[in-house]
Amino acid sequence: MTPRKPNSTSAFPLARVPFDTPALPRSFYDREVLDIAPELIGTILVHRSSEGTTAGRIVECEAYRGPEDLAAHSVGGRRTRRTEAMFGPPGRTYMFLLYGVNWAFNVVVAAEGSPHAILVRAIEPIHGLDLMSKRRGVVEHRTILTNGPGKLTSAMGLNASHYSEDLCDSRLFIAPGTSTTVGTSPRINVDYAGDHASLPWRYYERGNRYVSVTPKS
Repeated sequence: MTPRKPNSTSAFPLARVPFDTPALPRSFYDREVLDIAPELIGTILVHRSSEGTTAGRIVECEAYRGPEDLAAHSVGGRRTRRTEAMFGPPGRTYMFLLYGVNWAFNVVVAAEGSPHAILVRAIEPIHGLDLMSKRRGVVEHRTILTNGPGKLTSAMGLNASHYSEDLCDSRLFIAPGTSTTVGTSPRINVDYAGDHASLPWRYYERGNRYVSVTPKS
């Protein structure tokens, strides 16, 4: 798969945080996972909490296409309390623990009953950096603030309470962003998935320093 520029629903200056724009509509998520994942790059993840509002551009994500995808939690149609959200309506969240420590944020997509999800691996923080820094104990402008799936959820204040959250609501949502050049590579840490480990289903913004793992090419 060659890099391409995804279609963007609107252009959003980075200096302006999209608190006055609607969340991406349900129809955005009710599509094929491999079409949606590259289009998430450059969109803006926003979380309004009692502590304050944080936001960041999505600069890296991975597509998981269960039940045939050997790297997906829903492989073989596995439906448990943990994976139930993946089988629900599109435009909701799927949260899971990474190594029993940090939460990972996933976007549920495709038609209800099709367990497809997109793992958001990294964001570029653009609003609420002081709050993110406080939560993480990391200086605001260091890349390690949000350059990994567990790091970004900690910085954004996302945890088990956000499981199956509606992303078309006003507390946690994804807003349109800026068009960008997208690269692809195999997904990270899925060596157990056999031939599926080499599928180029990781998408990232080329040249962005917040991408979690530097692409080999």
